[in-house]
Amino acid sequence: MKKSIFWAAAGLMALAACQQQQAGFTIQGTAIGAADGDTIYLQNFDGTNMVKLDSAVVKNGTFEFKGTPDSLVTSRFVTYMKGDNRMSTMLFVEDGVIKVTLDPENSKVSGTPNNDILQQFSDTFAAISKELNEAYEKSQQDSTLTEAQQDSVELALDQKQEEGLAKVFELVSANIDKPAGVYLLSSFGPSFDVKKVQPLFERIPAAYSNDPEIVSLKEYVDTAVKTSEGEKYIDFTMNSPEGKPVKLSDFISKNTYTLIDFWASWCGPCKREMPTVVEAYDKYKNKGFGVVGVSLDNNADSWKQAIKDLNITWPQMSDLKGWQCEGASLYGVRAIPATVLVDQQGTIIARNLRGAALMKKLGELMK
Repeated sequence: MKKSIFWAAAGLMALAACQQQQAGFTIQGTAIGAADGDTIYLQNFDGTNMVKLDSAVVKNGTFEFKGTPDSLVTSRFVTYMKGDNRMSTMLFVEDGVIKVTLDPENSKVSGTPNNDILQQFSDTFAAISKELNEAYEKSQQDSTLTEAQQDSVELALDQKQEEGLAKVFELVSANIDKPAGVYLLSSFGPSFDVKKVQPLFERIPAAYSNDPEIVSLKEYVDTAVKTSEGEKYIDFTMNSPEGKPVKLSDFISKNTYTLIDFWASWCGPCKREMPTVVEAYDKYKNKGFGVVGVSLDNNADSWKQAIKDLNITWPQMSDLKGWQCEGASLYGVRAIPATVLVDQQGTIIARNLRGAALMKKLGELMK
């Protein structure tokens, strides 16, 4: 599916916002499968490791933490580890009574404003994920589907994912002035339409403006907006596999439509996607469709061997700088494979078309 990044595990981030200090917080919890005498920890994620801040002993099946929040609302983790039973949930430490249920399958947190928002997101995310997984598994179990039917299923899954992503964006937008909303934006921002994300930065409280995750996301969005749908492509020069300097514009001006394909020889998903690109090129090259590969390789020999092994017959270019590829940076590419579809006038028609979605779009354009 096009935006697999959306369903990947969300990045962890500690957030802070100025709040008036009140009565303090109480975390009241239960831990499924934990025995009396077991220990529950309140921890902080420092960007690399979990750091233990406090501990509580399970008594009569429950545990409790009490304290006074700092002047900042912060994200923390309640964790339990004993043998193979490992449970954890994120929460926001803020004034009030925070209810926690640690469960190996589905931990929950609620009771205060930011934690209620977080749980609302978790419930929405879980429902969408379940629906997508069930639909995918059902399609995989049906061996009678034709290739066209499989493509139709893939498009339907993409549509469901888009609908789910729209629900998450609505939740983020409605709560962007709160720690929970900013946390969700930092986690899922790259999956949203960058033109929709850009105005959200103006609504983020000043206390968040220098947070490294938010600063990084804003830099990405500001770059990606310049090469989003409807904008003009940005030209750049790199070397061909033979070491000859070539310009992106040399190819775009010759084709009715050109697919800029960011990939690398070391990228498994790129290799799995390449047969679709080969199929598209073979089917539509005589109708004015072209492809330009932009490799994020570091090793020239590996790049050249992959071109041969994957039956790539269209132009290629690279600066052999890996993730520091200057072309990828210009287009805000953070994950590969990534594609940009451009018309002959240099206008970007679509981004990140893959699989059945790519074939469907080309079928509409190349009639």
